[in-house]
This record gives sequence, structure tokens and C-alpha cells, in this order.
Amino acid sequence: MQVTVSVLSRPRARGAWHSRQRSSQAPTVRSVVEQERVQRVEEEGLSLLVRVRERIDDVAHRSPARLTIAVFSLVIVVITGLLSLPIATADGHRAPFADALFTATTSVCVTGLVTVPTATYWSPFGHAVIMVGIQIGGLGVMTLASILGLAVSRRIGLTQRLLAAAETKTARLGEVGSLIRAVLVTTAVIEGALMLVLLPRFLMIGYSPGRAVWHSLFQSISIFNNAGIIIEESLAPYVGDWWMCLPIIVGGFIGALGFPAILAITQSWRRPRRWSLHAKLTVVTSALLFVVGAVAIGALEWGNPDSYGPLSTNERVLASLLAGMTPRSSGFSTVDVASMSEGTWLVQDALMFVGGGSASTAGGIKVTTFAVMLLAIRAEARGDRDIEAFGRRLDPGVVRVAIAVAFVGATMVGAASLALLVLTDLHLNQVLFEVISAFATCGLSTGITSSLPSSAKYVLVALMFAGRTGTMTLAAALALRDRRRVIRYPEERPSIG
Repeated sequence: MQVTVSVLSRPRARGAWHSRQRSSQAPTVRSVVEQERVQRVEEEGLSLLVRVRERIDDVAHRSPARLTIAVFSLVIVVITGLLSLPIATADGHRAPFADALFTATTSVCVTGLVTVPTATYWSPFGHAVIMVGIQIGGLGVMTLASILGLAVSRRIGLTQRLLAAAETKTARLGEVGSLIRAVLVTTAVIEGALMLVLLPRFLMIGYSPGRAVWHSLFQSISIFNNAGIIIEESLAPYVGDWWMCLPIIVGGFIGALGFPAILAITQSWRRPRRWSLHAKLTVVTSALLFVVGAVAIGALEWGNPDSYGPLSTNERVLASLLAGMTPRSSGFSTVDVASMSEGTWLVQDALMFVGGGSASTAGGIKVTTFAVMLLAIRAEARGDRDIEAFGRRLDPGVVRVAIAVAFVGATMVGAASLALLVLTDLHLNQVLFEVISAFATCGLSTGITSSLPSSAKYVLVALMFAGRTGTMTLAAALALRDRRRVIRYPEERPSIG
């Protein structure tokens, strides 16, 4: 009985063994096919990524500024999408697309014009999104990407160097690494110092520790990046508060110098004679514009009963100092701009149009452009053959670029002003002020922004974007363009003026 059982059990065991063998072989064949399919998909995906990367590298080599503008646009789209979420508003309702797009653009382009009150309309999540947009726009998209690449791989690739060089106005690729490190250190140090200075003031006002930290952090980022956006309802209560206003003046002035100038200053801060010509022109011109603006606005508004009239002498002086700096891109104001005279508006128009330093968080045609044009006028008036400054001779090509940038900027302002005059019933002085503020990414306003129709808001959105990136692209394109011709025509000088 046992033998019979053992004999009969063998075929079962053999059959079971063959069954297990077949079952083990079948998945192996399927797994091989699956592995081949996955491998083909991975190879196709890698080839696609390689093609995309090669395309990006090609665009970066041929036109770095164009790629920078594309990434700027992508960041604005992402910020717009986040601000369109119901969680971004204080009441939990979805923000209108025009307001979400306008706020995203004014944040990334560090402008400061707002169509809705930032303090009450947006939720803490919305405030955090706006703050991130300000920081990205202030640092520069490609500069931030280079910083992240440096942190991950400890090196900066050629493509990143080209993009960062186009964004930071660095002529030598070898200087990009040191400039990016200077950008990171300068931003962290100055924003941290501003936060530490403002934090005790917010605590003294009566804010809770958490709220004071949040407000001081947001304010410090907005100040250094010349964004002009606040999560306070107004700065009017601090018109005579030196503790609150002096950090705005100093931080905004430093932020408007530009990272190349800051790097040159920090490397030779004890010996100003060794500063680069760009740094010297930026510092001197910025200081002169600050003094001239403060004196002119203070003189025009000193006896104005609607603005400076009710203020004390201390408050008038501080308001004048703040007003001398903020039109050059900061956008903060402790006195209602709408209450100021039209003469003051004209002075602010001029200061906003000039803006701040190259590769800075400020807008406008830039102070070096303005300085080069003044030096060219002086040389022509004196009959000098060369344009000189601080013991250096300027390349005539720089003058051509400066004229082109100023002309294109004026054309943008004129076209946008005409568009707003057609779309609204506002007066020219109000429209011109609003348009220049948008072009110069300043943020000062006579109070008409929130009442503009959606079509006018879209015009300002395009102008803010063009003001942040357009003149930069034009300057980079003209500076790199050098067409040599074999045949040159005879020279003849037409009558000018």
C-alpha cells in the first residue's frame, strides 16, 4: 500500500514540478518583454530630454536674454495660477483673472502697483506666494537657477553662466560665479539686517511675536527688492517714524545700485578709486538723483496744505528724504501721492523714468544710461572729441546703446499712455504718472489703479513686463551685435538742432 502510494505520488510530484517550471518560465518571458518596453520608453524619454536640453543650450548660446524672458513669463504664469486658487484670497473666493495676473506680474516684476488691497484681499497663503514672487523677480530667474545649480553640483555650467551673464550684465563669464555668490550673500545679509531692524519696531507697535516676524520678513524682502508692496494697510501712520522709514530709504537705495556695483564696492570698499567705472557712475549718479529729488519734492510740497502742510518739520524732512528715493523704483510712500501737486508729479515722472542701476531690482532706463547721455552732452558742449569720466574714455558704441534704450523706453511710455487715454476717461497727467510707474517698476500711483478697466490693466501688465525685461533685452542685443562692413560710405555731418 505504501509502495502504491509512493509510485502514484511520483507523477504528481513530477507534474507539479513541470507546472512550477512552466509557471516560472512564463513570467520570465513577459518580464523580458516588459523590460524591453520600459527600456525603449526610457530611451525615448532620455532622447527627448536630450533634444530639449540641446535646444535650450542652443537658445542660451544664441540669445540668452530671450530665454530669460521665456522663463520670466513661465514664473508669472505659475504665480498667477497660485493666486487664482480660492485659498489665496481672504474670503475664500477665486480672484478675478485680471487681478491675479496683475498681482503676479507686479510681484515678479517687483513693481508695486496693485489693483486690490494687498493687506486685506489676500490670505496668508496669498501673501506667501506674493513674497516668493518678489524674491524670485528681485534675484532674477536665471541668477536663482545658477544659485541652485551651484548648491547642488558645486559648479556652474556654461549655459547657466551665459544666462546669468545676460541677466546680471556681466561681460566676463569667469566673473559670473563670484557675482552669483555676491548676489546670494548680499541678499541674505541685507534682507536679514532689515528684518532684525524692523522686528523690534513691529513688536513695539503691539504685534504678536509671530505676526511681527512675518511682517518684518515680508517688509525686508519688499524693501531690498524695491517691490513697494506692503501687507500693512498704509504707511501713512509712520510718516515721522525714522525707525520704520530709514530702513526703507537705506535698503531701497542699496537694492537699486545693482549687484555688479555692489560687488565692486564690497571688493574694494576701502579704496573707491579702484572701483569699476560702472560702479562709480552708478553710485555718484544715484546719490545726485537722491539729493536732487529730495530737495525738489520737499520744496514743492513744503507748504502744500493737502500733503506736507499739516506735518511737523521732522515729518516733512523724513517724508522728503523718502520721496527722494522711492520714485527711483522703491514705490513706498508715507504721503498720499494723489494729494501732491502736478509739479511734484512731473519731478517723480523724471525720477521714475531714470530708475536705478543696471542688473538691480530697480526699473527705468537705468542711471548709467542717464549718466552716459549727460556725459555725451557735456563732451559735445565742450567740443571734446572723447567722452570721458573718472579718467576713462567711453566707447562710442555705449552712447548708441544708451540712446536706443532711452528712445525705446520713451516709445513704450508714449504708446501705453495713448492706449490708456483711449480706454479710460482719465487726464493725461494721471495716465502718464501711472504708465511711467509701471514701466519703471516703481509702484507709485495717484490712486487710479484699482478703478481701471480690465483692458487697461492688461496694458499695464504688458508694460510692467516690458519695463522689467524689454530694455534689458535690447541693451544685451545691441551690445552683442557688431556688424562689420567691407564697404563704408563717405562721411558727412548733417545739421543737428
